[in-house]
Amino acid sequence: MKNAEIASMFERIADVLELKGENNFRINSYRKVARVIGDLTHDIKEIAEAGKLEDIPGIGKSHAEKIEEFLQTGRMSKYEEVMEGVSEETVTMMHISGLGPKTVIMLNKELGIERISQLEEAIKQGRLKGLKGIAEKKIENILKGIKLFRTSQERIALGVAFPVVNRIVNQLKDVKGVSAIQPAGSLRRMKETVGDIDILCAGKQGRKIIQSFVNLPEVSEILAAGVTKGSVRMDEGLQVDLRVVEKDSFGSALQYFTGSKAHNIHLRDIARKKGLKISEYGIFREKKKLGGRLEEDIYKKLGMELVPPELREDRGEIEASQEGRLPKLIELKDIKGDLHVHSNWTDGSSTFEEIARYARKCGYEYCVISDHTKSTRIAHGLDEERLLKEIEEINKINKKLSGDGFRLIKASECDIKNDGSMDISDKVLAKLDIVLGAIHAGFKQSKEQITERILASIHNPYVNIIVHPTGRLMSQREGYEVDMDKVMEAAAKTGTALEINSFWDRLDLNDVNARKAKEMGVKVAISTDAHHLDQMWMMQLGVGVARRAWLVKQDIINTWPIKKLLEFCKRKTKHKT
Repeated sequence: MKNAEIASMFERIADVLELKGENNFRINSYRKVARVIGDLTHDIKEIAEAGKLEDIPGIGKSHAEKIEEFLQTGRMSKYEEVMEGVSEETVTMMHISGLGPKTVIMLNKELGIERISQLEEAIKQGRLKGLKGIAEKKIENILKGIKLFRTSQERIALGVAFPVVNRIVNQLKDVKGVSAIQPAGSLRRMKETVGDIDILCAGKQGRKIIQSFVNLPEVSEILAAGVTKGSVRMDEGLQVDLRVVEKDSFGSALQYFTGSKAHNIHLRDIARKKGLKISEYGIFREKKKLGGRLEEDIYKKLGMELVPPELREDRGEIEASQEGRLPKLIELKDIKGDLHVHSNWTDGSSTFEEIARYARKCGYEYCVISDHTKSTRIAHGLDEERLLKEIEEINKINKKLSGDGFRLIKASECDIKNDGSMDISDKVLAKLDIVLGAIHAGFKQSKEQITERILASIHNPYVNIIVHPTGRLMSQREGYEVDMDKVMEAAAKTGTALEINSFWDRLDLNDVNARKAKEMGVKVAISTDAHHLDQMWMMQLGVGVARRAWLVKQDIINTWPIKKLLEFCKRKTKHKT
């Protein structure tokens, strides 16, 4: 698929226009198209061939023409025009935390810096000191940003790899000779970033299976194609390896290649003490093979329950398995609704009706409309008057939907201001079913200030969920400094939930903080923060985080029926904190 490549081109156009100080409306229109295309689950080439590009929200006639030009010729004249005289690395520098278009322009003008390596050298030589707006703290933040950027380039975000691997698995599972196929490695463990992308397959005629793999339509380069292993580079630039093993060893190979290394070392130590040996080929006593067709064989022969892949990090799961106390982890099918979705009333692309239809297709009983509020100007946030109108419109939609068992929930992603107050009055917040508290600005405040802001919102009787609680974007910033222990203590005391934001670049809370929340008695919401319908699939990523955090159905408020969910939210209002 060319989706990722086209999305990247539109994002680059927006970046360069921003560098050149162009009109914000034009810049944002290109960014919106980039986001929409990047999140599409369908092949944009097929959409174009069906003449339906302009049916995609946010894509107008001129955007569609640029897309078609690229699909037909492999070139986009607008991209070439905009990029003329601007290096790719200069544009990339804009995405380093601590920099931005104005700083990049200034560094280029004053010091001739066009590349990250030149920036690092200039910092070492002390050449940034004395430049306008560049204090010691700014330089420190730029260095941190470069380190974060380099780290993010070394590994692949789960949300980028996950749909690619799913697509490959779905295409190969029907290939003749394939009896079983599964992703392995850190992706199967649902780690937020992955290194190598490995897929494991059981089947006969390995060479034919490998040939089917390397000849998939979205393969851009064949790196290796043998009898038992193939390696390719996909259109998205990702390298994917496929291994073919005997059916009788598929379970043991899957266990072995899923990892983690620490988990497997611990298992081998247990096996050795029992006079057994584990390998990718099976579990053995001397030369006698005791099992390996199924993963369960390995754990069973060690006197253990099967450990879910997401828990295999040697963080107590082996002991829990031995003692028969592994939790029944949350599953995607347990989710009854998405608690964080944006509509076209602010910066989303879909109408209420479209969101409702899609949510029902997902099997949900409800879906929360949580548009931004007035402080988030870039998202055309709602003031009190517009929010009241939105409430009226949602009520009308719900009247139309009455009788089919589905409901849109009236909510708002309300900004927590610098002083800790909410940017919508309590009088209006009281008319909503659910209020989501969020920080979108003031990230550079001290740890104490940020913590106090969030604590103030938690103690607001109308705020039910704190969303993306650390504010991180994995590819861009580490997030603000916040005392999560204090936040969790207050959340547990007041009955305020914390969100696992499933958006691929957030996954916030992360698994460590989500597990701590559970241990401290805090309820958790899993939601997508979707701005387009094609982002709602990311609920799977949030569920993966929750499973890594040992969370069960009872820990997650959107596994509850709507009556229980709304009672939980209203209980806080009745017992004002």
